[in-house]
Amino acid sequence: MNSNDQNRGGVADKALQLVLEMKRNPDMMPPYNTDLMRQCQQKIDELFQKNAAEVQKISAGLPHDPTLLHPRLGAMIHIRRCMLAYINERKNRIRSYRWRYGGALPVSVRNALCDAEIQFFNEYSGTLARFQQGLGEGGVNLLLHTAPPKTLFVQVRSLEDFGEFETMDGNLVQLTKDSLHSLPRQDCEMLIRQGVLELVH
Repeated sequence: MNSNDQNRGGVADKALQLVLEMKRNPDMMPPYNTDLMRQCQQKIDELFQKNAAEVQKISAGLPHDPTLLHPRLGAMIHIRRCMLAYINERKNRIRSYRWRYGGALPVSVRNALCDAEIQFFNEYSGTLARFQQGLGEGGVNLLLHTAPPKTLFVQVRSLEDFGEFETMDGNLVQLTKDSLHSLPRQDCEMLIRQGVLELVH
């Protein structure tokens, strides 16, 4: 067994770090781990080439050592599963951000995404927008009502100096930090999700 084969478990263990990275940060999006994903992909390619060379020796009737075929395959499967779990969890969080923040991602989230993830968010946003526009005669904004409303108006407190806000019926409301307002639920739902307003119970 050469040193490269002895080290295959090292990258397999590192692959598990991808999964643990997401598990340790359930309430935020950690930066996309480009370096570790590249290491994992390179290790899969390396192990595949080693197995392919061994199979060629077997087919050609040349001296060979088949003892590492299954361990290498197991390592490849393990690394691949960790990579897929990492990508899938990030994808699920990106979709949840579309429902939470609308079409504009917070800078802290956007900076944590790779180019492919930003593209996925934009495509998902576009698909969701087209779906909503196709509902009924004038379309339906599904982001406004994630839970059945109990009342048409809600009491809210502004958490920041947001400035002037216009409701759907044309009323202008000045949202200053700690100011209290009674607003139509559908008008302030998005601002509640963005952390501008909070419900007052």
